[in-house]
Amino acid sequence: MTSSETTSRRNILKLGAATLPALGLGMALPSTARAATSPTGVQLRMPTEDGMHVRTFMAWPTLASVWGANLPGVRGDVARVAQQISRFEPVVMLAGPAHAAEARTTCGTGGTFGISVIEIANDDLWIRDFGPTFLTGPGVIAGLDTNFNGWGKTGTTYYQPFANDAAAAATLLTQYGINRVQASFVGEGGSLETDGEGTLLATVSSLVNPNRNPGKSQAQVEQDLKSSLGVDKVIWVPGLAGQDITDCHIDCLARFTAPGKVILDKPGPGAEPTSVWSQVYDETKRILQTATDAKGRPLAITELPNPDRTKINPNAGRNFLSSYTNYYTPNGAVIVPLFGDATADTAARTILQGAYPGREVVQVNIDNIAGGGGGIHCATQSQPVVPPAA
Repeated sequence: MTSSETTSRRNILKLGAATLPALGLGMALPSTARAATSPTGVQLRMPTEDGMHVRTFMAWPTLASVWGANLPGVRGDVARVAQQISRFEPVVMLAGPAHAAEARTTCGTGGTFGISVIEIANDDLWIRDFGPTFLTGPGVIAGLDTNFNGWGKTGTTYYQPFANDAAAAATLLTQYGINRVQASFVGEGGSLETDGEGTLLATVSSLVNPNRNPGKSQAQVEQDLKSSLGVDKVIWVPGLAGQDITDCHIDCLARFTAPGKVILDKPGPGAEPTSVWSQVYDETKRILQTATDAKGRPLAITELPNPDRTKINPNAGRNFLSSYTNYYTPNGAVIVPLFGDATADTAARTILQGAYPGREVVQVNIDNIAGGGGGIHCATQSQPVVPPAA
């Protein structure tokens, strides 16, 4: 995963084969989603993130109980990321009524495409996990509510308030007139990585876990993922439970850059080879080297090394997420952390520019967000463009 040991990060679709009746472009789906039996049924699928977006959703952090004196700095990082994304596509910031004015003032108007604030109550900034995961098909879009339960950390030292976050996906989808469908599993957007062509990458530790899906076997969770997300194959890697609040989300470990091509997060210089995260990296690399995707293609792996921990922010604690892999791809760009290790920052830029030719790679300092164990991908959720109707 990463060279940092993140231990306090932040301290609906029951469709059978994921099909729905065909509807006009952008129309809402039926209020009760069920498996389509018509030959004209349209398959819904989780698209790849680097397709075209309508907008990016973000969320304004509110939990002083979690962030303490760092909350203003975290909000500054969120605003800075929003401003950069707004150069490439519109940004919509969720903020509760008591915080909306502050969010507007801090974020400003943004770049070419602007930043707007929508008043929806939330707790923290991790909208990748609690927001809707969008699904599309020819002429249709839906928002999958993955039943956010605070990463299953109720009753543990990782617990933080999440009631507002758990309700936010439904409220957001209602306000935008997009049908909410409910997943048949409990999980988070950060635990789901797809190539858009039927292949899903996921960690066993975050999804086949009694804190999310008690009593379900790996095979049962896999079937839920396939039917909910419209995917044909799940490539499982073990991950690691209990060492961070997410139980090792895939979006800090391995990402598709194109069908058949994967970025793999690699521990940085000086990382202990026997550390738990180095072992996670080794296991993941071994599995990906022999895996094939849903279309039978082997995976080409590009490693993306973390920075040298001795060359980044001297105040970075053990919870600091020093991962470039937790990047985000708005229209025409790649937004990636800048950690202050000049050699590693430059290498990350070069690697990602090669993986995403034609996009502008934008590096942003997010030390305050990273100090809470998250990254840019964790703080964003994209609404994809609806594909043309068949």
